[in-house]
Amino acid sequence: MWDAIWMRSVEWLAAAAPDPRACKRQWEVDPGPVLLEAGRRWNVLSTPEHLGLLALEVLWGDRTRTPGATLLHRKVRRIGFFLPCDADDEWFGTGLRYAQRGCWVAVPPPYRESGDLEWIIPPNGENNLYAPEVLEAALRAATTAQTLWTIALEGQRLPSLPAPPDPTPKALP
Repeated sequence: MWDAIWMRSVEWLAAAAPDPRACKRQWEVDPGPVLLEAGRRWNVLSTPEHLGLLALEVLWGDRTRTPGATLLHRKVRRIGFFLPCDADDEWFGTGLRYAQRGCWVAVPPPYRESGDLEWIIPPNGENNLYAPEVLEAALRAATTAQTLWTIALEGQRLPSLPAPPDPTPKALP
């Protein structure tokens, strides 16, 4: 069963290569990443790692949806979410990078680690992509959570501020 899933995943990813057969041959002899062009079968939204992991928490909380293909680049600390190709999509936000037609993405073979690249959720060969509106909602929720955590942590780092005055009346001597 796993062999069939792995083969479907390899076929699906390799379809984004200029020469899918060469891509598959390379993965057979070397488990390293290959450069695949975004915009052929999928696009990738890359986020800073902390934001991406928070968004994944939100996405995994919805048991009615299957998470899409998600890639982690440990060295540069980024998460890549695979989305359907849509020329009209625009993504704005601090640290967001959107790879679409004309952009190349380093992609390891599915179900294998490859240096600094690792699949958090490997492709299943059945077009498991994130719906843009679902990912956007998760990123908004993650940004809100990140902001609240930042405020809470900054509040803990302010012990040098003077304590507020005691509102209880003092007894006269």
